[in-house]
Amino acid sequence: MLPFKLVYSDAYYLPIGAHVFPAEKYRRIRDRLLTSGVAGAGDFLEPQPASDQDILLVHTPEYVQKLRTGTLSPHEEMEMEIPYSRDLVEAFWLAAGGSILAARQALQDGVSISLGGGFHHAFPDHGEGFCMIHDVAVAIRRMQRDEKIRTAMTVDCDVHQGNGTAVIFAGAQTANSPLPSVSSSAVRRHDGSRIAGKQRETLASDVFTISLHQHNNYPLWKPPSSIDVDLPDGIEDEDYLAWVDNALSSGLRHFAPDLICYIAGADPYRYDQLGGLSLTIEGLKQRDELVFRVARTRGIPVMVTYAGGYAQNVEDTVTIHSNTVIAAKEIFSAAATPR
Repeated sequence: MLPFKLVYSDAYYLPIGAHVFPAEKYRRIRDRLLTSGVAGAGDFLEPQPASDQDILLVHTPEYVQKLRTGTLSPHEEMEMEIPYSRDLVEAFWLAAGGSILAARQALQDGVSISLGGGFHHAFPDHGEGFCMIHDVAVAIRRMQRDEKIRTAMTVDCDVHQGNGTAVIFAGAQTANSPLPSVSSSAVRRHDGSRIAGKQRETLASDVFTISLHQHNNYPLWKPPSSIDVDLPDGIEDEDYLAWVDNALSSGLRHFAPDLICYIAGADPYRYDQLGGLSLTIEGLKQRDELVFRVARTRGIPVMVTYAGGYAQNVEDTVTIHSNTVIAAKEIFSAAATPR
């Protein structure tokens, strides 16, 4: 058995028809984990849909009403880039419930992974970029409402900037997070040369947001996260991992989260149809190991959602997402082993 729980439902499937978003990936990941022996049936938990009250912790009543009644304008549906249906609304409510459950389990077990979610382009009053509801934000606000946590940190490694996350958690600033408004930072390679890139830091509220993403990619307007790492086109494993390490170290020097929400996008992969970075499958697994190792070492629970992944070969996306579970198993099983 795994030393943590996986959250999954067959109803995670998004009923969007032929689309660049591979809606079948969730089932394929579950099947791969079972057939490979990485996980057993007892490692999975079945989520329940979030309640409307949960969704309203993040999204406006007007927007929720439009989703519930099917009264989005053509422009609003176009912004989501997925075809509206009542079944799709139910799938997103379920994804939010899955992230709530994963957050609760992470606080209990140290880590939990929802084999879905990570819809980081959803705003309080509208959806964008295949995202209708911001499940991670809903989970954070639910944990805060229930007084399970006070603070949280999002670590977004999707190839696209988490614009919805940045806007939702822009919030009131706090005096105990003394970061400069804007700063530049550089990471050195092992040979001493500098990596091209830019890291921007801003003050944080009760949620500290980190986004590492390709600069020349969607969305065109990138509202400021607490830390934004705008990566150049074609960055490879070594440089990317250095930036992840730098961003985590910088964020955790200034902010003490009760929970890390890791958005483990598969789309920095070099053969992704919607990405322009050049990471290998092994490099992405090392990224996951790095995040888990930092969280474990510091004793910070981490919940994981999957976000994007649009590889030309869907099986590559399934492998990358499955490797996230394998990485967590390796790191957290080692933590549980007596020395």
